[in-house]
Amino acid sequence: MSVELLRITDLHAFYGESHILHGVDLRVDRGEVVILLGRNGAGRTTTLKAIMGLVGSRSGSIMINGVEASDLPPHKIARLGVGYCPEERGIYSSLTTEENLMLPPLVGSGGMSLEEIYGMFPNLAERRATQGTRLSGGEQQMLALARILRTGAKLLLLDEISEGLAPVIVQALSRTIQTLRQKGYTILLVEQNFRFALPLADRFYVMEHGQVVEGFSASELPAKMSALQAQLAV
Repeated sequence: MSVELLRITDLHAFYGESHILHGVDLRVDRGEVVILLGRNGAGRTTTLKAIMGLVGSRSGSIMINGVEASDLPPHKIARLGVGYCPEERGIYSSLTTEENLMLPPLVGSGGMSLEEIYGMFPNLAERRATQGTRLSGGEQQMLALARILRTGAKLLLLDEISEGLAPVIVQALSRTIQTLRQKGYTILLVEQNFRFALPLADRFYVMEHGQVVEGFSASELPAKMSALQAQLAV
């Protein structure tokens, strides 16, 4: 039986006078990988930021594991077991790989140990003493993802993690997400790379102009593929 971990109802988000999200509704069940599809500017990244409280203002309901989070600040949302991996990665250049990994505070029990993380990301083990900005783009993305796995977060919000990376790194990230799913993590993923996203998801939502216009399961995907490709211009 599905257990709801995240439910967003009538979510509106603003940056100053700009009204970006116009009543977003979606849900993510525990253990699912759910992907937000849409063209650039559709509101997908803003949806993740709104969940974390990183927009100018917001209204509506954000239920995380049964707790209303729409009025909570970002650090308290993180303590509900939410990890956010932003598109810009946020690697600290003056810190080594391992120092970057150790920086975020724990938000829950059951986070991965350094040994487990290095087992999942061998590149990071080899570069543990390397400064953050001396890592390749792919290694920086691995570090950004690995950093939230140590915190104990079980709901992962991942924004465009494959963007600009070599195909071999994209394949490695795909395997990582599949492993995390097997370990019971719940993932809400914003992704522009259609080929990367499609094999990973249990369900999809399509966004346009700050709204969810369609939601469907992975089993419904084949029938929708041609319409999606036209809609997303891929």
